[in-house]
Amino acid sequence: MPSSRPRSAPPRSSLVRLCVATACAAVFAAVATGPADAASTTFGPAVAHNPYAGPDGSATMHGDSASSDTTPLPGPGAGTLTSKRIALASACPTVLIGSDGYPVALCTPIFGQVPTVHLLDPADGDSIATLTLTKGSLLGGVYAYLDQNDRLVVIDGSHRLLRIGHHRGTDGSWSLSVDSALSLTSAVPSGDDVTGIAPDWQGRVWFATGGGVVGTADDRTGVVRTLQLPAGERVDNSISTAPAGTLVTTTYATYLLTASSDGTPQISWRQAYDRGTARKPGQLSPGSGSTPTFFGPTDGTDYVAIVDNADTREKLQVYATSTGRLICSTPVLVSGGPGSENSPIGAGRSVFVASTYGYPYPKVPDDAGTSVPASADFTGGLTRVDVRADGSGCDLVWDNKLRSAAVPKLSTGDGKLHTVLRDPLIPGTTGSGILDPYRYAEIDPNTGQVTRSSSIGVGSLYDTLQMAGNAAPGGVWYQGTVTGVVRISGGQ
Repeated sequence: MPSSRPRSAPPRSSLVRLCVATACAAVFAAVATGPADAASTTFGPAVAHNPYAGPDGSATMHGDSASSDTTPLPGPGAGTLTSKRIALASACPTVLIGSDGYPVALCTPIFGQVPTVHLLDPADGDSIATLTLTKGSLLGGVYAYLDQNDRLVVIDGSHRLLRIGHHRGTDGSWSLSVDSALSLTSAVPSGDDVTGIAPDWQGRVWFATGGGVVGTADDRTGVVRTLQLPAGERVDNSISTAPAGTLVTTTYATYLLTASSDGTPQISWRQAYDRGTARKPGQLSPGSGSTPTFFGPTDGTDYVAIVDNADTREKLQVYATSTGRLICSTPVLVSGGPGSENSPIGAGRSVFVASTYGYPYPKVPDDAGTSVPASADFTGGLTRVDVRADGSGCDLVWDNKLRSAAVPKLSTGDGKLHTVLRDPLIPGTTGSGILDPYRYAEIDPNTGQVTRSSSIGVGSLYDTLQMAGNAAPGGVWYQGTVTGVVRISGGQ
């Protein structure tokens, strides 16, 4: 019988807040509700490398095609942390780094909202080449990945599957170009848009649309096959792939799908979850906000993790990948806000969940529905849960109120969680405003305590809008913001 037995924890302490701007020089740590003397954990193994994706840790928004939200690369090194804002007048949710070390950012300009690809200089983060794409929906085109040749794979607003390469001319200048294109107009219904995309282990590109169409596209042969999920089920987040199949979480259920011999998607298992009665503030769609995550202690894909949308207390749902059997349904974010739009981190037997409840997004999709309540303070929250070694259930390890303003990542290279925290303008409060300070932070995954942090800026120009950061070679961290990209590095 699945269970979720919490471990004992000392009394909860309040979070010490960062002072406004540079008025306070000290770096403040969060006090977690977990054990302060927790033993060090080795996180892994990673899922096997997908041969049709770029480097593990930086080929997708969530690190890899399994959406583990881990990276083998370390974050910024020891010494003084420095940050540089690359102003692109665009929200940049996707910053990926290929095997050549060149970051590729997929951004949506503030004016016109026409998706634009930027190639960044690895030396300083400046944009050195751009390419505009066809506009789609708010979420369409947000998700993309780098293939094994460091090309950006994306589906644009005209429903074309594109592979975009970056090339250097004889004069030393860089350019971005569409190296190949395959139309998916016959597979994507009129008025619908692709929301999720990932490669499988056979070289096909899996995609899912907001309207619940799941498909495979082979741009080597031009073959496209689709499956319509049950009526009323939407897909508002990305999808994940592993050798076992493709994970899709709809507004009602999580699916593991495989492909028949001709590439047609077929359902291996389906597990419904508690979708709640309405969208919560700080979420962009009804139901689960999770891109589903593969993780596990054997081969990195033993389990599947999502967070449900239960009305009063959200729960981490862990399933056995092979059968869909429920391993546990464990309450998370018990100290912070009861809602998450972010994909969980999965590594070894551990899962980390960050709250987005009450996050003040400037806009939500037109079809997102009314949130209940209409608004709420951004109270924060970060939880670690471990699956028991015998697979009999899960245990809460620690829980705190850290206000992560980005999708956290776990570096197995340095053993730290990396994110950006949004502190309140008035310490000790939970309100949010245009003058909130933002700081890059490193968190001990064994205790939930901040071990190092540094301001990246104050005010809405630095809003990281719950977007994912990514590690690059050389100890550099790239973080998308509502107005561009922040490049964070450490001195020696």
